[in-house]
Amino acid sequence: MRNNCWLDAKNITAYKQDYKVIKDLSLKIFNTERIIILGPNGAGKSSIVDLINRNIYPIVKRNSYLRIFNEELIDIWKVRKYISTVNNEIKFRINKELSVKDILLSGLYGRFCKIKNPQKIELIKVNELIEKMSLNEIADKNFGYLSDGEKQISIIARAIINNPKVLILDEPSVNIDLKSKIFLIEKIQNLSNLGISILCITHDISIITKDYNRVIFLKDQKIIRDGQPNDLMNSKNINQLFDISIKLIENN
Repeated sequence: MRNNCWLDAKNITAYKQDYKVIKDLSLKIFNTERIIILGPNGAGKSSIVDLINRNIYPIVKRNSYLRIFNEELIDIWKVRKYISTVNNEIKFRINKELSVKDILLSGLYGRFCKIKNPQKIELIKVNELIEKMSLNEIADKNFGYLSDGEKQISIIARAIINNPKVLILDEPSVNIDLKSKIFLIEKIQNLSNLGISILCITHDISIITKDYNRVIFLKDQKIIRDGQPNDLMNSKNINQLFDISIKLIENN
């Protein structure tokens, strides 16, 4: 891929129902990067996900382009093959009686259902993923009995069963309690060992760990800062981003 980018956007503007949700976005995301896009609600974070997944389209204008995997004329099926997105709507589509193993297996078929008579190689793939993500304790539990954090990490594991190049996490910690959040953060850290590019969209600064090597601040539909977490994550910058007054403390 040219310049080793999976996403290359220049001067992109996009609308949803006559409302400008992205303003002159210029952004390059490189292979194997683990990135946080951080910003308040309404900043346009999820609109970037919609742009990548072709749910919205950029305005055509001079000196502007959007390339995904080095292509401007983007094949939607290629996007779906190479990019897996996890959002909070998915959990409401899953049968509560399915076990975590069932959910992972169903990802190989692109459906949310119990797969009858799976092939041996498919079961091996599922068990290998359970080991890699350290999900042995919940593998046989039914989805309806999981905590919110366990549900979320099960869906994330399902999203990588087909070895995508990119995993997008859209507000992964929303509406989960503190215990579930700690569980989720620990399991997401396992993803950094799998060689997958991660793009995490969030307003929650507490889920930013040292596993992420880049953080992008988004405010009013524009990127206002872009760099390494150690350089950007300080009280002054966070207060400016969220229009608040707090003291930010780093905790390992």
